[in-house]
Amino acid sequence: MNLIVATDYAHYAADVLRIIKNFQNEGNLIGPGTRNIVKWIIINNMTLNFKSFKQHNIINRHVYKFYRKSKAKRSFEYANLLISKNFYTPKPIAYVEFHDCIGLTNSYYISEQLEDGFTLEDVFLNRSSFEDWQEIVKGYTLLIYQLHEQGIEFIDNSPGNFLIKKVDNEYRFFLVDLNRMNFHDRFEIPDRFKNFSRLTNDPEILQIICQEYSLLSGISQEQCLEQIIKATNRQKTKRKIKKVLKFYKYFLK
Repeated sequence: MNLIVATDYAHYAADVLRIIKNFQNEGNLIGPGTRNIVKWIIINNMTLNFKSFKQHNIINRHVYKFYRKSKAKRSFEYANLLISKNFYTPKPIAYVEFHDCIGLTNSYYISEQLEDGFTLEDVFLNRSSFEDWQEIVKGYTLLIYQLHEQGIEFIDNSPGNFLIKKVDNEYRFFLVDLNRMNFHDRFEIPDRFKNFSRLTNDPEILQIICQEYSLLSGISQEQCLEQIIKATNRQKTKRKIKKVLKFYKYFLK
């Protein structure tokens, strides 16, 4: 076992291990739990978020032990990196890895559970409920531009992975689901637009994003929109192909 706890939360170590030992029966489930299992649990008057990553096949178990950092470890390290660069993400508390002779068996990432917030997906799906939804979309675009300028590619750039809280009349965007990121010495323009491919197909939202990204970057609005739509369409095609392959795989068993 490998347990790493943030310095300020070292006193949580025993509680973290106790909860993980009985994880199946502890806590309150967030979401369907069909892939990764996410729960919130209160420890010492602080609400924590426990994420148990889906178990890997035997090959990936070996890879994640000897050649590649586990998703839990990457989540913890990337959270600390983002905070060091003045971006927002729930406070990283700890990560835990369990191994056997073959490789990684289980891993967990523990972070602060944010309360009283909403997701960017909530805004996209229920614009009528957010009077200043356009300002929120602009705030999201500024965040992505700032990440890009720092060479950070947030691969899971989808609306459900941005938690938003209003603090002192200002919207703060917290990135979650951090285990997949790329880091570039120079983040080229075409690759920046590909980073929007998982976000939305809504033309009104894309128009605002392109207007704002154009103002921030000096790239023409037309080029922004054209490249993002191309990237989005390619992603849609990949998803369709994946669904077809899954369909045939099911019937060929």
